[in-house]
Amino acid sequence: MSEPWRPANHLTWLCQAPQLLDCPETFPLRDHLPDDWPSRLAGWAIDPESRPAALAEPANPRLGYYFERLYECMLTEFLGWPLLAKNLQVRDVAGRTLGELDFVVQNPHTGAVEHHEIAVKFYLGYAGQGEDNGWFGPNSRDRLDLKVNRLLDHQSRLGERPETQALLADLGVDKPVTPRIFLPGYLFYPDGGAVQLPDFVPDDHLRGHWLYHHETRSRDTRHWVPLHKPHWLGPWWQQEPPDAGLASTALASVEEYRRPRLFAALEQATDTGFWHETARTFVVPSNWPGQS
Repeated sequence: MSEPWRPANHLTWLCQAPQLLDCPETFPLRDHLPDDWPSRLAGWAIDPESRPAALAEPANPRLGYYFERLYECMLTEFLGWPLLAKNLQVRDVAGRTLGELDFVVQNPHTGAVEHHEIAVKFYLGYAGQGEDNGWFGPNSRDRLDLKVNRLLDHQSRLGERPETQALLADLGVDKPVTPRIFLPGYLFYPDGGAVQLPDFVPDDHLRGHWLYHHETRSRDTRHWVPLHKPHWLGPWWQQEPPDAGLASTALASVEEYRRPRLFAALEQATDTGFWHETARTFVVPSNWPGQS
């Protein structure tokens, strides 16, 4: 069997992944997907000529840009919603950038014009003291609470500004836009130590674990594989057995370069012989969450 077409995995994950935010602005994607989306995606995987142009390009290692491409494909190909604008930059009269609207779409079921802000995020729970206790991105400059506050208080409110309304009027949109937020991702829990989960995080969120590099010495990592962006999306699978040497080298790089790495633990399926992800773990250097 040839190498799998990975965008199919990634788009499947996008369509099915639970979100990290439950609020009135959250976009309930799964409520809008047509019943035939899995079969259409399977057809693209088999027939390269049938694939949308957005998915024919190589995957961008910058996960945010790649995720936007997947989301646009979902909106236009699966939902069939008219795309009125994307990455619409809003500036004030002095030319300073106030923000950007990720997607402006027409909801054909309600007739409403919707402004969708999207992000895919990965946060590690840290059981520190005081303000150090919380959910941090792998580089620790990003925090779940700060990201959600910005989405709710700034990014999703951008459509209310007169500068934005003037831009939208040029596109023929002369009524208020409805803000929507789409925020799937993973939360990685520490081994031991209690980290408080924010009230806005749904119970069905995707989970992993994180470890310090020295803690992996007592773990069996022979069936681990390092995951590179954009393959942080979706469960990993491969035909060949995991390379224990590759995992060992990747683990050593965590402490050497002071950079967290994401790994998937694989098990072999008895029916197909393929190796499938059963768990995922972030490994962080000894100075984390301090800056590298």
